Amino acid sequence: MRVFFSFKFVYVKRSELFIFTSMKPIETALLSFGMSGRVFHAPFIQLHPGFNLRGSWERSNKKIENAYPGTTSYDSMEAVLADPSIELVIVNTPIYSHFEYASAALKAGKHVVVEKAFTCNTAEAEALVSLAQEVDKKIIVYQNRRWDSDFLTLKKVHESGVLGEIVEAEFHFDRYNPLMSPKRHKEDAGPGAGIVTDLGPHLIDQALHLFGKPTHIFADLRKTRPGTEVIDLFEILLYYPALRVRLKSGYYFKEPIPAFQLHGTKGSFIKTRSDRQEVDLDKGHVPMGENWGVDAPNEYGLLHVDGSSPERVPSEKGEYMAFYENVFQSLRSGAAPAVPGEDGIASMRVIDAAYESLEKQAVISY
Repeated sequence: MRVFFSFKFVYVKRSELFIFTSMKPIETALLSFGMSGRVFHAPFIQLHPGFNLRGSWERSNKKIENAYPGTTSYDSMEAVLADPSIELVIVNTPIYSHFEYASAALKAGKHVVVEKAFTCNTAEAEALVSLAQEVDKKIIVYQNRRWDSDFLTLKKVHESGVLGEIVEAEFHFDRYNPLMSPKRHKEDAGPGAGIVTDLGPHLIDQALHLFGKPTHIFADLRKTRPGTEVIDLFEILLYYPALRVRLKSGYYFKEPIPAFQLHGTKGSFIKTRSDRQEVDLDKGHVPMGENWGVDAPNEYGLLHVDGSSPERVPSEKGEYMAFYENVFQSLRSGAAPAVPGEDGIASMRVIDAAYESLEKQAVISY
């Protein structure tokens, strides 16, 4: 049941009216105010009236107090966790730190949102979910790409049944970026490093969200950039009884092919990766209004069904705020998390199986 009280603020999303109230907002802190904190989290926490952005742990550059007056720049994670007013902690730090920081937050009595990749491996993911259950706190995985305009459009087409039974699907997250990242935690060989845990969780989560858990997995993982220490190209094949799903990503795709392909017994649908939310957020745009998350017509997907001419399908509206609306409803009214910790476990099992497949050069059971 949603929570409704007296008016404080009205936020309109699509055609649905959410009414927020004078009830106590969810005091929320970030564990970093770098790119992800600045772009993917703070704008939505600040805008959503069910939250209050308390502040962020900042190690050196102190920026959040200028960006969001009234917030606090904490000098350590311990200071964040010691603040009794904080109810929710966003773990948006390098992947290798997710297990340690999320565990500490849960033990401190905080609810937790953890960015992708959820952890470095399945064992850590299972331990986090178990700990959250033990301390009776919510642990939610931040998978914003479920609310990309392109994926929402793909999902709508798939669920409509217009393609018949899906026999083949292919998802890409292609980039052209031959230079190595200045962020050493992404380029130094070690737990959580490499493209499989960086971009892989987006595609894996989207595939599992649409098709469920596979029966088997095969992976081709490669190092393609000169001097790289980490995997920077992958192709992961998910086996289902009557379906194959190919997930691909790398840094040498100057002219990428369509990011999404669905092929069924009645036709095909292809779609570019067109969601504009990240670009607009990085420019400092406020995530609201009629044109927020709206694709240009030239980005509409192509649907070709047997017996009909190819047609363009208008894109669904991208809406990252839907993630935080769900977090609010989960913490305040007991709604099920849209991306529970169990989904993080499922994605990590695919990643672990991909590395096992590389090592054994074999198809691995899920």
